[in-house]
Amino acid sequence: MFVKCFASTLVGIDAATIPVEVNIGNGIGMSLSGLPDSAVKESQERIRAAFENSGYRMSGKKVVVNLAPADLRKEGSAFDLPIAVGILAASGQVAGERLGEYVIVGELSLDGSLMPVKGALPIAIKARSEGFKGVILPLDNAREAAVVDGVEAIGTGSLRQVVEFLCGQTEIAPAKIDMRQLFETEGNLYDEDFADVKGQAHIKRALEIAVSGGHNILLIGAIGAGKTMLARRLPSIMPPMSLGEALETTKIHSVAGKLGAESGLMTRRPFCSPHHLTSQVALVGGGGHYPSPGEISLSHNGILFMDELPEFGRNLLEVLRQPMEDKVVTVSHAKYSVNYPANFMFVASMNPCPCGYFNHPTKECVCSKVAVFKYMNRISFPILDRIDMHIEVSPVSFDDMGSDRAEEPSSAIRQRVTAVRELQRRRLAGHEGVHTNAMMSGNMLREFAPLSEESRTMLGKAMERLSLSARAHDRIIKVARTIADMERSPRIELRHIAEAIQYRSLDRDNWGR
Repeated sequence: MFVKCFASTLVGIDAATIPVEVNIGNGIGMSLSGLPDSAVKESQERIRAAFENSGYRMSGKKVVVNLAPADLRKEGSAFDLPIAVGILAASGQVAGERLGEYVIVGELSLDGSLMPVKGALPIAIKARSEGFKGVILPLDNAREAAVVDGVEAIGTGSLRQVVEFLCGQTEIAPAKIDMRQLFETEGNLYDEDFADVKGQAHIKRALEIAVSGGHNILLIGAIGAGKTMLARRLPSIMPPMSLGEALETTKIHSVAGKLGAESGLMTRRPFCSPHHLTSQVALVGGGGHYPSPGEISLSHNGILFMDELPEFGRNLLEVLRQPMEDKVVTVSHAKYSVNYPANFMFVASMNPCPCGYFNHPTKECVCSKVAVFKYMNRISFPILDRIDMHIEVSPVSFDDMGSDRAEEPSSAIRQRVTAVRELQRRRLAGHEGVHTNAMMSGNMLREFAPLSEESRTMLGKAMERLSLSARAHDRIIKVARTIADMERSPRIELRHIAEAIQYRSLDRDNWGR
């Protein structure tokens, strides 16, 4: 007897529907075709044990399972459940009326229970686009799939429960998520707040500018100045994610297997902080037979934070060049080529020298000029050139630290940032994929950020004195455009350009470069 059901596999951060064809005929044994990997081939033993422990029988005839199309590699254990259901249907133990209505995914334990799989969200999105009624998947993945409207997310705990549902012996209510409530209750919850930061008014100003325009920023200062503390509070002032951004971000984390059983939709912007011993593959993405998004893509629509930037290997930092410009990562391998989105805000921090006290107001640096020069040059000029703002962080004074003055909370800053982002979104609405000042091209700068003669003269003098590149020239104008937006100024004034220029600390001679 021949039966067809439907499974799904991941290709990059998207899903592809896979017809699972099962035929039972004369002979003995079981064979799998359709370019299965080792995990799929091993499903035979898991399925046999699950049948035995769930009260079902394996057919005594020849079982042939084909995963179409045959030229697409099938990977992972998510094929266990659809293959098992197909065999039961072909042997007459499962009614076949509902098989064509659902995409089925899940890993089988030997006792017949279901284990969660990666990529439930993109699988549900694909099922909806192809007109399926729903997705049958492990209970731990149900909330994730329920994010997608128009498709039922049938969460199940065991093979027996799946069979009873398909046979109409039991009904399972689809998982539901209240999207509005999810955004309202979780979207604004952050453990860290700028209200806890004493003093540092000029640093808060710079960080607000950076977030308002989506600009990359580097914090440089002495040990204990608060660089990491400030950076970790940046998500709390970023604008709320739109539904589209939340779905895209959740999909990436789903494919990477980073969502827990209680997770549905990611409502807060990601903050990824890889260790300096992270490998290139872990940072960029890819891998051997199972490509996966790296830290760069996991920080999509959020922040990629690199603490103690000079401690990262030079080769590791150089792989950031292309993603910082193109906002996408292309990972090519002998067996695959996938694109991962990478529209992140890059934030980094560093000490000014090996001892950490170069340019400190009160403590003396013990490093030689050569040591400072070598330390600073661990970061290549092309990387620094792609960072819009270099901010010197000074230690908090004793008076500020002991002050009882209430500091501005993140919620107030976030309101201003959101308003500025909305202004940029409306201005750039005619340019697809561009929604912040930092993303503007050269042509857009000429259209939306023209300079007055006096502003151009000041910028020209700064470029000559600091030996700035053409890229730095454009990035200064982008930052100035953001500062003007914060003041609701239609034009970039001289003061805006002057402030933007001062945020290029590492282009000055006093930093040992």
